[in-house]
Amino acid sequence: MPKSTSTVLIVGSGPTGLTLAIDLARRDIGVRIIDKSPHFPRSSRAKGPNPRSLEVLEDLGVIDQVLAAGSAPLPMRKYRAGEVIADTDPYAAARPTPDAPFERPWLIAQWRLEEILRARLAEYGVRVELDAELTGLTQDDDTVTASLTGGREIAARYVVGCDGGHSAVRKLLGVPFEGRTDEEQTMVCGDVEVAGPDRGVWHQWFDEDGGVMLCPIPGTRSGWWFQASPETDAAGRPLPPSQAGFQRLFAKHARLPGELLTQATLLSSYRFNERLANRYRVGRAFLAGDAAHVHSVAGGLGMNTGIQDAYNLGWKLARTATGRAGPELLDTYEEERLPIAARTLDITAERLRATLEAIKEPGGGLDSAVTPQTYGLGDGYHWSSLAPGGSTARLRAGDRAPDAPCTDAATGAPRRLFEAFAGPHFTLLGFGPGTVQALRAAASAHDGELRAYAVTGADGVVAETNGAAAGGASHGVLADDAGRARSAYGIGPDEDVLVLIRPDNHVGLIAPAGDHRAVAAYLKGGALERA
Repeated sequence: MPKSTSTVLIVGSGPTGLTLAIDLARRDIGVRIIDKSPHFPRSSRAKGPNPRSLEVLEDLGVIDQVLAAGSAPLPMRKYRAGEVIADTDPYAAARPTPDAPFERPWLIAQWRLEEILRARLAEYGVRVELDAELTGLTQDDDTVTASLTGGREIAARYVVGCDGGHSAVRKLLGVPFEGRTDEEQTMVCGDVEVAGPDRGVWHQWFDEDGGVMLCPIPGTRSGWWFQASPETDAAGRPLPPSQAGFQRLFAKHARLPGELLTQATLLSSYRFNERLANRYRVGRAFLAGDAAHVHSVAGGLGMNTGIQDAYNLGWKLARTATGRAGPELLDTYEEERLPIAARTLDITAERLRATLEAIKEPGGGLDSAVTPQTYGLGDGYHWSSLAPGGSTARLRAGDRAPDAPCTDAATGAPRRLFEAFAGPHFTLLGFGPGTVQALRAAASAHDGELRAYAVTGADGVVAETNGAAAGGASHGVLADDAGRARSAYGIGPDEDVLVLIRPDNHVGLIAPAGDHRAVAAYLKGGALERA
């Protein structure tokens, strides 16, 4: 059977694989995405994106659909012996800020998020190919060949395994998946229909010998996420999940008639795993998401870490595939993301311990798993070879680039920095009049891959706009709303500073105003572009 070819082959069509496929497709990179399932899975285990993933989804152009299809996290109602102990909202004090527009995660069924991402991918003419199970991988200096059931083969320049904790890609590459599985900590879960409980809260019934958690599924009239400590047999072994078992657990811990719970589907059980691949790259093959790391569900970081893996890898694959960067750029994916996954394992393990301790006491619940560390906004790459140096009072190279409200000088319309960043390009911000020459030089030399903006105070907009037009510059002008951009970036009112933002909205470089050579050197060197 003849081979079909593509630039990048993605194995696995969950949120990680779909995010990567969209990011590549919008960069005009030939991409195929396959999944071994004969139909799209209707998984609900992941409950939604955290604030950093919401920023990624905004950049990919799907944030409005995601927000409309989901809901804000609900208050948590805790019970003991069937009686209400407390209502807690761990996000009650959270508010959006000028530099971080999403202050809390968002509840949305994983299957619904995947529908939204598939629809976005289809806008680029790419569709998931189902019933395509990977059975073999071979690679040479130029190509990876994937063998599928039925004798089919796909040749690609690169392959990315986004195929979950039991990843076929990882196993075929021979990459160790080191860590531990806690055999004593097991949960059962599924989607259920339940009549009666208030859908305005996340119910959490905990007793000394177990518990049940029931959270409404957004976009449904009577659907709920059900999680519970499992029933056990006479020897103490967990029993497999079943609707009858869910009804017994519900009656036991909620003290409500088990018959109120019906239509149990997507039944599964899981043990608490903490495992990390010791390599993210083997030649032309890569691992992302659960294929590279699995950890406790505490904090809801599994799907989110995978989405952010994909966001880091996409621009690097595209830049290398188009010849704008050498293959060494691809080494920075593991360099940057593996330490993040290792830290995530530590965070989720600690949050799990805190939660298991909390639920032993009346009033304890899943809010113990929530900390600012689970938001993803503090993750940066200070150690990376793509963070050569430079800092302000608030930022270092490698940090997540903050948002800020501005005004587009050309139209007078409000425009956030995130709107300027959106898309598959680098962004150069110039704070202060001393950056004008560097902005012009960068915009001219890197047209098509970099957008440059002068960030000026309201009184400097007219002069800066006129000066840019007279000089034939191709950079835009953003008026800083009440100095919030300078504040977010830690730049004083009299400082002139250049800030280069990577395509994944992390700070690549902070340089003095007139140092346009530093910008050119970053785009040429540091594994970013062949000379």
